[in-house]
This record gives sequence, C-alpha cells and structure tokens, in this order.
Amino acid sequence: MGANQQEPAAVGVVGAEQGLRGVVASVSCNDVYSFTKPTRDEIILIPGLGVEGDVHAGVTVKHRSRVAADPTQPNLRQVHLIHAELHDEVRPEGYEVPAGGLGENVTTVGLDLLGLPVGTILRFGPPPVDKATSEHSDRSADRARPSAGGAEPSVGAAGGAGCSEGVAGAAGPRAGVAGGVALPVSAAGRGGLPEGAAGRAGLPEGAAGRGGDLEGAAAVVAAAALASLEAVVAPVVAVLAARIEDEGLAAGEEDPRPAVIVTGLRNPCQQINGYRAGLLKHVLGRDAGGNLVRKAGVMAVVLHGGTIRPGDLISVELPGLPHRALDRV
Repeated sequence: MGANQQEPAAVGVVGAEQGLRGVVASVSCNDVYSFTKPTRDEIILIPGLGVEGDVHAGVTVKHRSRVAADPTQPNLRQVHLIHAELHDEVRPEGYEVPAGGLGENVTTVGLDLLGLPVGTILRFGPPPVDKATSEHSDRSADRARPSAGGAEPSVGAAGGAGCSEGVAGAAGPRAGVAGGVALPVSAAGRGGLPEGAAGRAGLPEGAAGRGGDLEGAAAVVAAAALASLEAVVAPVVAVLAARIEDEGLAAGEEDPRPAVIVTGLRNPCQQINGYRAGLLKHVLGRDAGGNLVRKAGVMAVVLHGGTIRPGDLISVELPGLPHRALDRV
C-alpha cells in the first residue's frame, strides 16, 4: 500500500492480507542513551509520555538528533515497535539481531506494522469480557505464545520490571506533566496544523477518566500546536488529534487495555551500520518505483497506560477512511 513512500498519499483501504492481530514477542527499555535496549520482563506505558523510565519518554522530542534540531517538537516517537519478521529477513544475510537490538521497545510477531495507516490504535492484552469484569480480568489466562519465525517471548534478559524507578530522569515527573492540559486553539496556526485540528484535540466533557490518560495524549498535540512543524508531520498530528477525540467520545465504552496510536516510520540512520556493519542497506532501500522503503519499525504515542508483557495479544483498530500511509516521523 506504499507504506514507505517519501510523500505518502491518502489511501482507501489496507491490503487484503493485512493481519489484524499479533503478539508481543519481547519488550525492552533503557534509561540511558544507547543504540540497543535490553529486554525486560515487562514495560509500563505512561499516557502521553512513553515507556516508564525509558530515555526517549516525553511530551516533546527526546531523541538526541531531534533535540539538537528543535527541542520544542512534539514527541511522536514515544514507543518504537519492530516486527520480529525483520530479524528473520536479515538473518540469511548474516545478521543476528536480537529483540531490542535496533532500539525498539516492543517486538511483535504476526502483525504487518509497516502496512498500517497513520492513526492505527494498537491495544495490548486480551479484549475485555464485559464492562463489569474487564478491570479484573486475568491477563495471563489468555496469553498467546508467538510461533511465527521461531520467535519466543523474552523473559527479561536484563532482569527487573522496568528501566528505573520512574520517568522523572528521562521525561520529567509523572504527576502533573500532562494532566489538565488544554490545547491552545489560538496556537494552531503556529504549529502548522490543519484548520480545526487544534479544537479536535480538546476532549469532550467527562472524557478525563482513566486517570487522565487522554489528557496525556492530548498534551502531545498541544506541544505540536506551539511548534513549527514539518509539512510531513502536521497531517500526522491532525490524525492523532482526531483519534484522541474519538476515544473521548467513547465515554462509557472505555477499553481498559494499554494502547498506542501509530504515528509513522522510524527513519533508519548510519547508527545501524555502527551496530552491524552493512545492515543499513537491508532496512533502508528503494522499491521498483524509486520510493524510499523504511523497514526499521514504526513509532507511536501512548494513548492509554498500563503494563505490557511478552505473550500479550495485540489488537488492531484502523482509523476511518481515507487512510494515510506511514512516513518518517
């Protein structure tokens, strides 16, 4: 579906072969800057910030190259996901890449991440049985074990349940960072957002349930409204705002599972060759039409917080039509 085109066009449908469910093969995080991230027994998502204790968690950009360019940019790269099938693809070329080796937070199996449109929501864990019992459902009872490509769920090679005691060192204190943030509608023009996108990030009354989750995600849109956005980023923020609004309008039908909103593709860089010489050309190339093809996974913003563990199911919720193909963020 042209998911890696330099200038993505709106597309009407996701390919017929698109898988709508996957499984978490491994989870990783790191509280210091390094190319790779050690695997963990579990990671904790924080709404509007990212992975608890991870160095890349924050409302505004935390990747060092992005901070150096403009630290006011919204962080659309809070969570990095890579399909384990990529590891299988490069193995015959002589590259043994473990989970977390390319710096991802979540390694998946059975899900065509690169084929997803902007604004796709990924929910982790078994679907709630019903409203009355979903908060108390036993996540482990329905755990699936991935089988594709020989991948097995990580058991936490680095030990421990998280990167650190909290996110304060990487992203600022958890309490109050995003709570109560209202998008300044008058700032929409300054961020280069499409008309109306700012207001769409304002949450319906009563949508602040679940501990302020939606305010957390909306804080990213608020940051975007105050920044000067690249042309490729502004439409992504508009879709993000719409998805947050849609979630707020579903008050009374809340899904308790941790969830992220897919924003775009990871842009592979020369650091990959520093990790494994020659690997970059296998994750960044061009298709027959000359379009750039980026295979190093997707980026996402945290919509709802919670714990993710290897073996958790991943459910896919596509946005409404027309779909926008993923591009670099």
